[in-house]
Amino acid sequence: MLIRTLTLSLFLSGAALAQNQVLPQRTIQYQAIAERIVTQLQLQPGERVISVAMPGYMNEFQPHIRYAVMKAGGVDLGVIDALKTPYPAEWDAKTLRAGLDASIEAYVNMLVDVDAAIMLPGTNPAHPAYKAMQRLLVEKGGPRRTIHFHWTDAYGPLGSDLGLTGVTIMPGHPAPAMQTIDVTYQNAILNTDYAALADHQARFVTAMKRGKVRMITPLGTDLSFEIGDRPVIRQDGVASAERVRPLKTLVEREIEIPPGVIRVAPIESTVNGVIAYGPSRWSARSVEGAKVTIKKGKIASVTAKKGVEFMRAELDAQPEAVRFFRELGLGFNPLLTVPERDPWIPYYGYGAGVVRIGLGNNTEIGGAVAGGGYNRWRDLFTDCTITLNGEVWLKDGLFLK
Repeated sequence: MLIRTLTLSLFLSGAALAQNQVLPQRTIQYQAIAERIVTQLQLQPGERVISVAMPGYMNEFQPHIRYAVMKAGGVDLGVIDALKTPYPAEWDAKTLRAGLDASIEAYVNMLVDVDAAIMLPGTNPAHPAYKAMQRLLVEKGGPRRTIHFHWTDAYGPLGSDLGLTGVTIMPGHPAPAMQTIDVTYQNAILNTDYAALADHQARFVTAMKRGKVRMITPLGTDLSFEIGDRPVIRQDGVASAERVRPLKTLVEREIEIPPGVIRVAPIESTVNGVIAYGPSRWSARSVEGAKVTIKKGKIASVTAKKGVEFMRAELDAQPEAVRFFRELGLGFNPLLTVPERDPWIPYYGYGAGVVRIGLGNNTEIGGAVAGGGYNRWRDLFTDCTITLNGEVWLKDGLFLK
């Protein structure tokens, strides 16, 4: 069992492999993955489906997802290629920005009748077709939903090309090989017990809504809050039109494959306590022993053994309106847990027992912290204890219930 609190700190651009590391065989089952994604969509006859892709990445998958849509009775509308990033250095930034903005508006009109979109690895909301679908999810609602088939980290600087930024590296350990990532994610997509995952998440959410949630860690985190009737995003892989039709927040309509996390923005006035970080990264610099004190949802003070000035610099650069606790995320997928040997954290902390803490703007998940674009959402902890109304559900990173 891991006893070190981990926070998002370092992303490595290559896999530094231990000499005795045995790599798994690497055969990606594109057809099986495509069929699983379409199964989760629960397409109704005639539903229109489009994919958004990053050129040059997992091209082999595209025909499989299109054929799977046809087999399910859906209407395949093809694939929209994003403009490949990174952009050439000699391109004029103003021309590029104006062109991308114009594309977003055109795509909103073009995609208004699309029922479901599949965001393939390497794409992100900076790409016009992706952003247009997000706008339609919020503005039009209805049966519209997207599948986020990330695999790599679409939000990292290397996610489009190298893939390794889709994982979080444990301090002192090498990055996993891409073969290891592939095998782990494929296994989670194809072999997750989706019904059991949904049931576990639902039971936890029901208990969480009854009153106080408390999170503690060996390093000194002691944070409590209540969620009241705030929406809880349950990434259980269910992506049917029936499921999403009544949902209000953007993130609830963006279904992650592989699944695993729940996310909630607590009632701001109820959030009190201390978050104690392990080795962490603030203002793109390393900080040791960081602690953030929260009072009634707002950051009251920050301290650190080393590097507190970097914490202050990051927060001082943000509007006062977003100096708040953002969210709690908790992973439930047993196939995405942190391995004991050569440990690493897969897929944004969706593995069972991994806790994710966020600061800043949280309107996209149903919170009230608006203004500014700041959202620090990738601080991960592997040794938390969580109690719901005094009842222990998670103990040192392991589920008891």
